[in-house]
Amino acid sequence: MNLRHLFLTYQAQTSPSPVGIEIERAEGIYMYGADGKRYTDLIAGVSVSAVGHCHPKVVEAVREQTSKYMHLMVYGEFIQSPQARYAARLASLLPVELSNIYFVNSGSEANEGAVKLAKRFTGRSETVACNRAYHGSTQGAMSLMNDRRFQNAFRPLLPEVRFIDFNNFEQLPIITEQTACVLVEPVQGEAGVILPAKGYLQALRERCSQTGTLLIFDEIQTGFGRLGKLFAMERYGVVPDILTLAKSLGGGMPLGAFIASKAIMNVLQSPALGHITTFGGHPVSCAAGLAALEVILSDNLMKSVESKSRLFRKLLSDAEIEEIRGDGLLLAVELGKPERLAKFIELAYQNGIATDWFLFNDTSFRISPPLIITSQQIEETCQTLKSIIKSS
Repeated sequence: MNLRHLFLTYQAQTSPSPVGIEIERAEGIYMYGADGKRYTDLIAGVSVSAVGHCHPKVVEAVREQTSKYMHLMVYGEFIQSPQARYAARLASLLPVELSNIYFVNSGSEANEGAVKLAKRFTGRSETVACNRAYHGSTQGAMSLMNDRRFQNAFRPLLPEVRFIDFNNFEQLPIITEQTACVLVEPVQGEAGVILPAKGYLQALRERCSQTGTLLIFDEIQTGFGRLGKLFAMERYGVVPDILTLAKSLGGGMPLGAFIASKAIMNVLQSPALGHITTFGGHPVSCAAGLAALEVILSDNLMKSVESKSRLFRKLLSDAEIEEIRGDGLLLAVELGKPERLAKFIELAYQNGIATDWFLFNDTSFRISPPLIITSQQIEETCQTLKSIIKSS
């Protein structure tokens, strides 16, 4: 019985037409099929593999930790070196207002925890989120994205959720003294990489401060150098009350976190175990994440992100596209029509390029490769992309 049969028969599917390529191994920016075919990875697991696949230092950290111990106890009860060291390292790189880290398993869980924390701290029940945002697929996180295609089959959802349009200054008064928190992506990822308008995040911060509302930044896609800074908040000069991370946080292993001040985070101690996770902050994941973070910093991978972004834009400037949106190595290439995008992605895989679309934008393809991609690899990739675009 072949592996494809097992995959389609026994593994729950999330769509009627999965890509269905069997990957046997991956290294750097490349993935290799069971037939030996090489794929240039422009997705990076949706911004997960910042230092590439199977980076030697990450692999070694995983091996070393698995030789010591794996799961020991539910999160927060035993002192586990990978968790404590990673939390301290993150705190050293974040603003002083964000010094207390709660590790979970995923981005959805990070956002769920952040909203629970905000409600507990403020004593309020209303949440505000943005249209065309994506914060996860658990029921609470799904309640915070205003898309009926995803939501209608799973109602009832969380009550008292209000929505505003990203970059709409006039809607900020919707945030009031009844609002516990505003959950926002500093750059909207699944909307097709929409950047904040000048002054918008600052105005949002001011409105939240005026109303006593906690501002939550979902940096699950933008974190760890994707925009040329370790975090998008540095790029835009705005500090949230709570930060959520995942994807690149684990260096390829499952890991998420929500981060706040100790004063805010301490409210989770009453009632005791008011928020708990069995596998959150798994020691192997924390070891991998810390190793990947140190690679980003020691190899200064962020320094070249902007120049690589410009190179992608330059090389694709004469391609038959409508525009390129985004910042750093989080880009959306607009093709204009859904049917054209569908054909492009099919041809891309045939030609050894792995890319995809966005949940709330079906006319653009994603460029979000590992940060280690070289200029030569970008040039080779863009030459292939231009040929595929011309044929689509």
